[in-house]
Amino acid sequence: MPELTLVTPSIMFSAISLVMIAYTNRFLTYTQVIRNLAANHAANPSDKHVKQIANLRKRLYMTRWMQILGITSLFLCVISTFLIYVGFQFAAAWIFGAALLIMIISLAISIAEIQISVKALDIQLDNIGKKLKK
Repeated sequence: MPELTLVTPSIMFSAISLVMIAYTNRFLTYTQVIRNLAANHAANPSDKHVKQIANLRKRLYMTRWMQILGITSLFLCVISTFLIYVGFQFAAAWIFGAALLIMIISLAISIAEIQISVKALDIQLDNIGKKLKK
């Protein structure tokens, strides 16, 4: 196994930080959409709102897991950096590998969440298209 330097896991810090900003922005957008949708549903209950709320709930939970896994990956990169610093190369390499795998899972969930988002927007666009044809 090649020896890690302090630079190797440290490179991940900025990448993970950027991904976490994107995840947090997505989460904040969902909270605004959910609040608006809940207010609209309270004023004018609709089955369409119920389906949208269920879709948003699923996407919100996916985003939560993306954030948790991203933070876990960052945490493991910090531990790996510390282990390199104190001379525990073997443990550092395995923990860094775990951090990479966890980030891969987080990104995979992100891809799945984007697919769900696109399907939801397609349904919305279909509804608009039907109204325009009338």
